[in-house]
Amino acid sequence: MIISVLSDFHFGYSHSAETEEDCFDNAGEAMQKALDSDLILIAGDIFDSRMPKTGVWAKAIKVLVKPLVAEYSGVKLVSTTKSLKEIHKRTLQHIPVVAIHGTHERKGRDETNAVEALDNAGILLHLHCQTIVFEKDGTKVAIHGMSGVPERHAAEVMKQWSPKPVEGCYNILMMHQSIDPFVYSPLEPPTISLQNLPSGFDLIIDGHIHGRVEDRTGGTKLIIPGSTVVTQLEKNEAENDKGFYKINLKENTIDFVPLENNRKFFYEELKVDAGAREKIESLVGSMLEKEFVKQPIIKVKIVGKDVDVSEQDLRAVEKKYAGKAVLVFAKELESQEMAGKMEFMKNLREQKLSVEEIGLNLLRKNLDEMDFEKSFDYENAFSMLSEGEVERMFEILTGRQKTLVQSLKGDI
Repeated sequence: MIISVLSDFHFGYSHSAETEEDCFDNAGEAMQKALDSDLILIAGDIFDSRMPKTGVWAKAIKVLVKPLVAEYSGVKLVSTTKSLKEIHKRTLQHIPVVAIHGTHERKGRDETNAVEALDNAGILLHLHCQTIVFEKDGTKVAIHGMSGVPERHAAEVMKQWSPKPVEGCYNILMMHQSIDPFVYSPLEPPTISLQNLPSGFDLIIDGHIHGRVEDRTGGTKLIIPGSTVVTQLEKNEAENDKGFYKINLKENTIDFVPLENNRKFFYEELKVDAGAREKIESLVGSMLEKEFVKQPIIKVKIVGKDVDVSEQDLRAVEKKYAGKAVLVFAKELESQEMAGKMEFMKNLREQKLSVEEIGLNLLRKNLDEMDFEKSFDYENAFSMLSEGEVERMFEILTGRQKTLVQSLKGDI
């Protein structure tokens, strides 16, 4: 049996007008290369927004239906803890796609997220704290999927679910969380680490982290495919290729398949004291001596004490290389306080969070600075504020009313 593992398409993400098709192009290439598989797994963040626009849905579905028009892979459903619908027969008659939702798709406990909508349409099989078992030619594989939950609850949700390997199967645990020491963002520390991951599985797959990683925990191999598109514009994304993994159970191999038409991303730090513009132009020019399928993204971080690089100089460099590269500039800040605030905002921006997620993070940070109790349910608080219940929220914050109770029930 051959299994392809893809992750973090982030449909709808765009750094600039030049890159707005990259997420669809890259995911389309990955999906096309995966069509020789018996089974396809997607480890979350298919979409970049909780509420994708109509145009994003249209382009995403063109990619996601590719397995549904492919020939039947011959893999058979053995069992599942998931309640299947009549429409899932279509999913199982071609190349089954099993997916979990990620942090970008997570919605309120009574709302349907985008991956669940794809499940309802029969395009894929969505798992959250559920297991599904397939078989082909006598080989059985069990997929145990836990969709993305708030980091502070992740370890507890995993503990309550308590997935167990299925006897006689190749067991895969698929999740979408930060894992210590592979921390995606410092905004919310992970509660899952290599040490407290469930044991006994043959393979653990994690989405969410955009740089590719291969590691082991005990006797279990861990793979993080990374995103298929550059989103964070950080150094780790420039250090390895974008692509996906193919698992060949017969040959006992796990191979990374790089994308061929991916837009290249370069990250460089440039220390300057004087003549910054000339040094930047020289650096960018040397990087563009090769030919590229698409204009590369080049991020230059300008560092140095008392660096004075005007926005006018940077715009002049952009103009000089217009049509040849997508340039991104960042400056090192001297003020520690301002640098901390800018780092916080940069993390929010580079994750390309939705407006709701940015507001939620800002509310949580402000409440933390005000020494509110850690158990305070700021997600419900934000939901109330976004729905216009300002007076009620004021009563709660001042202690006159106590109605917000922390609960894990909605995350399982």
